[in-house]
This record gives sequence, structure tokens and C-alpha cells, in this order.
Amino acid sequence: MSHPDDPDLPPMRAALALAARHRGETWPNPSVGCVILREGRVVGRGVTAHGGRPHAEPQALAQAGTLAQGATAYVTLEPCCHHGHTPPCSDALIEAGIARVVVALRDPDPRVDGGGITRLREAGIEVRTGVLEEEAAQVTAGFLHRVRHGRPRVTLKLASTLDGRIATASGESQWITGTQARHHVQAVRARHDAILTGIGTVLADNPSLTCRLTGARQTPLLRLVADSRLRMPLNARMLHDGAGPVWILCADGADPARRAALEQAGAKVLPIPVASETGQLIIRAALQQLGQAGLTWVLVEGGGKIAASLLREEHVDDIVWYHAPAIMGADGYPATGVLGLSTLSAMPRFRAVSTRAVGTDIVTELRRKETCSPES
Repeated sequence: MSHPDDPDLPPMRAALALAARHRGETWPNPSVGCVILREGRVVGRGVTAHGGRPHAEPQALAQAGTLAQGATAYVTLEPCCHHGHTPPCSDALIEAGIARVVVALRDPDPRVDGGGITRLREAGIEVRTGVLEEEAAQVTAGFLHRVRHGRPRVTLKLASTLDGRIATASGESQWITGTQARHHVQAVRARHDAILTGIGTVLADNPSLTCRLTGARQTPLLRLVADSRLRMPLNARMLHDGAGPVWILCADGADPARRAALEQAGAKVLPIPVASETGQLIIRAALQQLGQAGLTWVLVEGGGKIAASLLREEHVDDIVWYHAPAIMGADGYPATGVLGLSTLSAMPRFRAVSTRAVGTDIVTELRRKETCSPES
């Protein structure tokens, strides 16, 4: 644990603030922050660019110029050491004459995984690791989850009454929560790579699923629709609003003509295996395919059916739950569908990270207990 007076803490916090700024807009790469300090003065700053390139380190080095010689670089994630679309960041730090590198978090990507640190040390650069590691793990949690588990980190957003109801018996659902809570949802959307909903929500509400918070993003949200039978209307709003790409997750073997028509309308169709007993998409396979596509953070907004599917399979890592101060009663539709639990010990369990008022409503952010640590 670092001492509160540790001089490496303030510049690393600055680097973490940079990394947090671009969360949700750098996939398939993580959002990394880099601050270069020379003689107590910041001479360079960089953050992974929108779309994932260029990386943080070369941008900070370009800003520092010759002042990088003999300076200290603070990086929120271990500098890469492999050749991809760009040269290794570890090499860039070496060539710039950086004397010391402080790393918050080791990169578990098998292409790196300590290799960047080793390369720096072999070049004679002093390297310190583990500074604000837990904070860095939270900023980078989506990327870490994809590398370790093969799927993006999943946030489930729910908006209900105090007794967990999302619609009346007649189906009326707009609006349970107030205006300020709905604005807050836009900020949550801004922190994710993509937003996933079910075809039932599309058929009922014809949503755009965009981030409408002005200035919050420079890249559009990827819109994902779980639609096993390809019931997506060809005139659906999101297919024609020009607000970003739409991917449809359908059953492997779904109607080829329907698939061709949706692709002609601009959607990307991803066939997913289905469970033989239910005909429903195998959610694990769907998330694995999204992970292979490079997604790191996915926000789920939909009805109780898709929420229950994710909870049953333990694929919900975080929950953002908005509660309106109202009671609807048992005749309303519940926030989640049937989980099929027979014992209390089988319930998915979460811990509250924060609870606060948003206008007249209450928002609680929760995290699944198994995914709270940097190593999860």
C-alpha cells in the first residue's frame, strides 16, 4: 500500500482521470492514461484515442518532445510490447529517453503480461508497479474482464418502483422514473461501448438507444438487439436514424432472406447458437462472440426476460438500479423474469457501491461480489 505522502500518487491520479475520460470509446483497446513528469512539472499528457489508437504513451511523448529525456512516465496500464497496428509503447518510452516508469496495473493480455515491464527494465529504465492498482483495475475493468473471461463486462440497468415493478398490468411503463433519472441514464450509457436490448423492447417502444448527453461522447454507441427469430422491423428507428451501428444477435439458422433484408437495411447480423429445449439464444455464446469482436463494456436495457437470462447465468457484473418512490403492486410486471431458484443461497448477490438521490428518485450502483477485486 502506498503512503498518503507518496509523490507518485498525484501524477498517477491525474493519469487515471485521463483514462476514465475515454472509457467506453476505445474498444477493443482499454482506455489508458499517461502523464510525463520532469522536475516536478507535467510536460506531457496522453489518453488512448477514440477508437483505440493512437495509444496514450506516444501522444504524451509527442507533447513532451525533448523534455521526455530523463523524465518519469506514469501509465495506468503496463505499456504494450507487441507489434499490432502501432509499434510497442515500451519501445517508444525507451527511444524517448524516459528514465523512470510508474505503472498502476500489469496488463493480463498474453501478448504483454509483464513483457512490457521486462523490456523497460532490460533497457535500464527504473520501473515501479502497483501504484493505485485497485483504482486502475476499476477504470480498466471492462478490458480486464474480456481478457480474463472472454466476454465484455455487463452492466444491467433497471428502473422500477420500490416494489420492483416496471410496468402496469396493462403494459404502461413511461415514465416510472423522473426526468433527472432519465438524464442520469444518458451519463451511464456514455461510459459503455454498447447497449443491448431485447426484441420485445424494440417492438414495444421503437427506441433509438443513443447517448443523448451533449458532448459526452465523440463516437456513437453500438446498438445490440437480441432477436432470435429476426423480428426486427425493417422500418425500426435505429436502422434509419444514422446514430451509429446496429448489430442483431439472432439464432444460428434464422431465415436467410430475412437476414439479407436486415443487412441491406444496414444492420450487422450475428448468428448465435440456441438452446435446443427453448429455442432461445445461448447467452454465454452471445457474450463470448461480443468479446471476440472486441467489446469490453456492455450496458443492458430491456425487460424482465433479458434481465433474468443474464442473472440466471451469472453474467451480470454491475447493476444500476433506479427506484421511483412509488408502489405498483403484484399485478405489475416485475423487473426480472423467473430465475428458477429453489434456495436463498442460489440467489445472485451484489454489494452496493453507492446510493444517492437523483431528482425525486434513488439510484443504487451495485457490483457482483465475485467481480469486485482487480484479479477477478
